[in-house]
Parts: sequence; C-alpha cells; structure tokens
Amino acid sequence: MTRFGNIFYLCLLFGALWGAVWTVLITLLALFISGELFQPQVTAGAVAGIISAGVLTSFTPEKRSIGMRALAGLVFIVVLTVGSGATPMGLAPSTYSIGQLVFLVLLAWVASQSIHLTALGFGPAGERRYNVEVICLRFIKGFGLVAFTIAVALPFFVMVMMSLKNQQLLLSNPLDFSLNFAQGAEALFRSYIELFTQYHFGSYLMNSAIVSVVTVLITLFFAVPGAYAVARLKFPGQHFLSRSILLIYMVPMIVLVIPLYAIFSQLGMRNTLWGLMLVYPATTIPVALYMLQGYFRGIPAELEEAGLMDGLTRLNVIRKITLPLALPALASVALYVFMIAWNEFLFAFMFLDNVDLYTLSRGIAELNSSEVPRQHLMAGAVIATVPVLALFLWFERFLVAGLTAGSVKG
Repeated sequence: MTRFGNIFYLCLLFGALWGAVWTVLITLLALFISGELFQPQVTAGAVAGIISAGVLTSFTPEKRSIGMRALAGLVFIVVLTVGSGATPMGLAPSTYSIGQLVFLVLLAWVASQSIHLTALGFGPAGERRYNVEVICLRFIKGFGLVAFTIAVALPFFVMVMMSLKNQQLLLSNPLDFSLNFAQGAEALFRSYIELFTQYHFGSYLMNSAIVSVVTVLITLFFAVPGAYAVARLKFPGQHFLSRSILLIYMVPMIVLVIPLYAIFSQLGMRNTLWGLMLVYPATTIPVALYMLQGYFRGIPAELEEAGLMDGLTRLNVIRKITLPLALPALASVALYVFMIAWNEFLFAFMFLDNVDLYTLSRGIAELNSSEVPRQHLMAGAVIATVPVLALFLWFERFLVAGLTAGSVKG
C-alpha cells in the first residue's frame, strides 16, 4: 500500500498554485491574441491543479511516463471544465470554440508539466526534510522564471502588436492584439513604412549607428591601455586610481548637462554629432576601465613575461598576447558601450535641434505626441529595441565570459 507523506501533500499545494497561475496567464494570452473577453477561472484552475497533482504524484517516479502526464493533463481539462460550469476559459463553448480548445489544451499541458517538473524524482511517500526543501526551491525557481519571462516578454509583445494595428482598431478595443493578415503586408506594416517615409527614421538609425560605433572605438582606444596600465604596471597612485575609476558615476549626468551645453554652444559643437561623440566616451570609459582591468589581472602574468624574455616590446606583448586572450572581455565591453550610446537620451535631447541629426532615442521622443498615432510610437520603440536585442543575443557568450572572467582576481 502506498504511504503518502510530506511530498505528496506539498505537491497538492503547489499543484493548486500552478493551476491558478497558469489559468490566469493562459487566459490573458488568449485574450490578447484573439481579442475575445476571456475570463480566468482561478478557483476551478486551482482545484484542477490539485487533482492533477494528486493523479501524477500518487505514482512512483518510475511510473510517470509521458502517457501518465497526458492523463494528468486530461484530468486537468475535465475538472476545470466541470468546475467552471462548462466555461473553462470564461466564454460559452460556442464562442471561439476552436481557439478555446487550443488554449485549453495548452493550459492543461503547461500545468501538468510544471507539476511534473516540480515533483521530478520524488515519490508520494514521506521523505527527508532535504527533499521537501528541494521541492520548495523548485517551485520558487520555476515561479520566478515564469514571472521574469512575463515581465520581459509581455511589454515587448504588446509593443509589437500595437505597432501592427491601426488607430481605429486600437481605439475600439485596446486589449485586442489579434492581427488581420488578410489586409496584406503593406497595410500590416504601414506604421513602419510611414516612419521611414515621413518621420526620417532612416537618418535616425544612421546617426545612432555612427555615434554608437565611434563611441565604442574611442572608448576601447583609451580604455585598453589605461586598464592594462592599472592592472600590470607599477606607478605612484596605482591603487588609488584603480579604486576611484568609477567616481564619475557619483556625479549625476543632469549636473553636467548645463556646463557642457554652455561650452559646446560657444565652441559651435552643440548641434553636431561630434559633440555626442566626445561626451559619450567620457561616460563609458570609466566603466570600460573597471571591467577590463579585472580581466587583465586574470590573465597569467607569466605569459607576458615569457614574451618579454623572447624579445618582444611591451606594446607587442599587448598586441600579440594580451589582446587575443582578452577578446571575450573586449567584446562584452564593446557591446555594453554600444548599448549605452544607442539608448542615451539626455545629452541627445539637450544638444540636438536639427531634425536631420537626431539620434534614434531623440527621434522617438518626438513621436510621443498627441498629433502622432500611438502605433507609430510603438513601431519606433520596436525599431530601437530589435538591433540591440539581436546584438545582445549574438554576443551573449562573450558578454558572460567577459563579465565573469576577471571576477576572482579583479
């Protein structure tokens, strides 16, 4: 006879929580995608989660096959349907019937899979306290991952969907993010087309790209030798300089705007991209120095000493030994600096008046007006986000390596 213990009852509790959470999330997803007024059946979802968890965790881990998890999902659907009065998604079965069925199956799958992963490897009998803690930590980690994903993905999803709608649909039903593909690609991407044809977004993109790339080059040009000197060479004040690199961030940027505005106006550099190319490196070089010096300290000094003994000069040692080994750090710093320059708004807003010189962030600010349709603002935000997101995903492995490699000796 199976002996039920702490794990079993704990899984029932977490089953109720997973059932309620996924019922709310999948129902909201269905509402956003279809535009139908779905209503989450939270209580019925929690009860369905309890019974589904009871079915799944009543068996030992060896017997929880794919078929058993499918049975738990089927039980979830039946209980949710009965508990909600045959309206598991909050609508009559005749309304959006196929879509309801798809979302209901998706809901049952994610709920049963979440319960399975929470109780993975543990049976229904009473276990040690350590195993109970593992179950609790799995739920906390899973719930945190779901919450973080929703917090990141939901704004981007809403932003993209709104950029593909027209003004009439947005005003008639703001929660309807469904797309009508029958209208054709030109009508679907009208906001993006108008941004480039009427709002100079092509020049905004080019200006931001030029300023960001030049900022990266200037920052690396000064930060690499500076960080190497702090990490490797001995000179008076080395330790103080190493610890005080980031002091510039104690001064709010808004305090620097007014004197810089006055100075650049007198020098004739206020309404130019060159002004931004001078200001941005001043704010990015300190953090680049801080990141690179930790990485340089993590490179074995014996490699450089061997190069010096072979007759290489210090500059050749840096060029042939240190920099090739520091490529992950250089890539991560370059990406970080590029993101700062690409998204910077304060200095661009204060220094630029000519619309032909606007950067992307400055141009998007002009769209935040009652005279400009809201979908154009969302389309501009998508255009500003996608390039940086693509670069981040492409260089992610370098970013992680560069940020962690110097953490031990930095």
